Amino acid sequence: MNILIIEDDLKIRRELDTLLVSNGYQVLAITDFENILDELRNYKYDLILLDINLPGVDGFEIASIVRKESNVPIIFVTSRSSDEDELKSIITGGNDFITKPYNKLILLEKIKRALNKRDNKEILEVNGVILDPYKSAISYKGEEIELTRNEFRIIYYFFINKDKVLSKEELIEHLWNDKYYLDESILLVNINRLRKKLEVIGVKDFIKTVRGKGYSL
Repeated sequence: MNILIIEDDLKIRRELDTLLVSNGYQVLAITDFENILDELRNYKYDLILLDINLPGVDGFEIASIVRKESNVPIIFVTSRSSDEDELKSIITGGNDFITKPYNKLILLEKIKRALNKRDNKEILEVNGVILDPYKSAISYKGEEIELTRNEFRIIYYFFINKDKVLSKEELIEHLWNDKYYLDESILLVNINRLRKKLEVIGVKDFIKTVRGKGYSL
């Protein structure tokens, strides 16, 4: 497994490198923080350890950008410990959060769980439409298109509830864990984008609107 470290403190970066290598992981590290977004695209990785306070682009922005292109697990490793920071890490796409100085065993367990959770998602199929959680992509008759994080989370929930009608409230509460934090317009935008992407690969009327109740496959 390749783990990408995004940490500007050289001492901490070396500590993480030593810890990970000694536990069987392959380690990559960002060192050019002026061109960090370009650097991200030069690596293939299975998980990111991400600091918040970085030169130039901060960790929250990096997480948001990664989430637009990938479902890779992100664990924030940071000295910032407020509830607001932890909440923002979740909103921007983080899977977990640990504060410095971190407990090595706890960090290793968080990494293990994040990787296992990712790997345990199996490929799903409904009416010939295939959802690949590892690639965060959906395909039909050989045509494939990638999904953003929110698009993937929505369609994945549809797939595992393929025989149910899902209300807007249930979708929002499940996907964002707080039905009062995000309004339904964000859900509608993502569903419309999903429908357009499905049409690109030749799938029409896959996500159906059930008047007065919600949506179903």
